[in-house]
Amino acid sequence: MSEGGHTVGLDTVGLDTVGLDTPPGLAVDGLLDDPGTRIIVCCGAGGVGKTTTAAALGVRAAGRGRKAVVLTIDPARRLAQSMGIDSLDNTPRKVAGVGADGGELHAMMLDMKRTFDEIVEAHADGERAQAILANPFYQSLSAGFAGTQEYMAMEKLGQLRARDDWDLIIVDTPPSRSALDFLDAPKRLGSFLDGRFIRVLMAPAKVGGRAGMKFLNVGMSMMTGTLSKLMGASLLKDVQTFVAAMDTMFGGFRTRADATFRLLQAPGTAFLVVAAPEPDALREAAYFVERLAAESMPLAGLVLNRVHGSGADQLSAERALAAAENLEEGGIVDQESGKAGLRDADSDTDDTTEVDAITAGLLRLHAERMQVIAREKRTRDRFTSLHPEVAVAEVAALPGDVHDLAGLRAIGERLATGVPAGA
Repeated sequence: MSEGGHTVGLDTVGLDTVGLDTPPGLAVDGLLDDPGTRIIVCCGAGGVGKTTTAAALGVRAAGRGRKAVVLTIDPARRLAQSMGIDSLDNTPRKVAGVGADGGELHAMMLDMKRTFDEIVEAHADGERAQAILANPFYQSLSAGFAGTQEYMAMEKLGQLRARDDWDLIIVDTPPSRSALDFLDAPKRLGSFLDGRFIRVLMAPAKVGGRAGMKFLNVGMSMMTGTLSKLMGASLLKDVQTFVAAMDTMFGGFRTRADATFRLLQAPGTAFLVVAAPEPDALREAAYFVERLAAESMPLAGLVLNRVHGSGADQLSAERALAAAENLEEGGIVDQESGKAGLRDADSDTDDTTEVDAITAGLLRLHAERMQVIAREKRTRDRFTSLHPEVAVAEVAALPGDVHDLAGLRAIGERLATGVPAGA
């Protein structure tokens, strides 16, 4: 929704604009069963359950006959624990006890530096590759340069797709500051590695003969003098050595990033935006939905995790609070007349008082739960009023973390069948 060319956030949408229509349901099994679906990307803000969602989708897909691999970028390594694997690394590992009708599940965790090393080893001869791998600037770049993790996730996705060993790849995107980083960072890193700064540092090596070098000497001396002050002479030398060794590889980074970006736009790729029923998470989800549309990337729907519900939702928060106050103040309700009266003080017993106190406490807890449910529904409705076309699958909040295959199967079942949040 736009006003004057600006996107309207979830927090600016009034309750009177919220539609009452239920959003379309997300057909998760249809998505998993479609042989044309080759890549599913789970994206969204941090801490909303992307890793669990990706793992649950992988388990369910394998159980329905797909040969799936889950690529996760999660420093907590919960995926490995859930799947009964001692540790995940940069090589896909088969998950035991998962799969039916020929289906299999493999899982791996992105090793950012190892993926960068593999690129160097694949595109440089042995001596040059070793020089690059030993270069201090390269070691810093491959271990933590801004955007490297997202770029390497895209690289690994491209590698997995090229191998064609799996008919379904499920990607758990990096826990970035913003969900948009997964799309933006590879372009930024590719632009840096193929950009003006790198080309300037490469210039002395590319200009042949004395005349060319003499022409550049004055300008390069001034530039390197300035850079030495900013970066330090040792770091500048490391950067120049790295650039000279990587000379033939720079164009490939942007080319591969562009190719993987096109793969994400192609038929066979489906994005699932994962969110919690909270304003910040759904605001991020709304931005991502709009960005995917702008980039012509296929959105399958929204997975709304940790939705609260109640099996006694016919008792409103207001009625529960009123009943709790009635008990706490010594009032009772005449079941026959339906009128409130006062309990005879002489008839009170310690047991009755204790039961009343417990009952009042439970009623207040129920009222709090109903208030949470109402708040989550308002937040969800604000999102769906902005994006009524987005299919939604709601997953109930669980009492604890998912830590085994049984838990992942339960999540998959709820994803696929739309189990009500209170079930």
